[in-house]
Amino acid sequence: MERRGIPLAVVESVLAAPGQKVPEHGDVVCYQSKVEINRKPYLVRVMVNATATPPKVVTAYRTSKINKYWKATI
Repeated sequence: MERRGIPLAVVESVLAAPGQKVPEHGDVVCYQSKVEINRKPYLVRVMVNATATPPKVVTAYRTSKINKYWKATI
């Protein structure tokens, strides 16, 4: 997260109240939300292994390609 310039508070807010939960590969679920970082819109995607106890964050990243990943209907 530090390397990618994503504040911990942003990741925690996405995990607490994701805009969407999208199934990914295998047991991984993507928690994603639209956020503003440095006055620019981004989609923050947090990959979570949902079968681990407690659920474990696999990776987190931000992207400006919101339309590519945001699902119109889930």
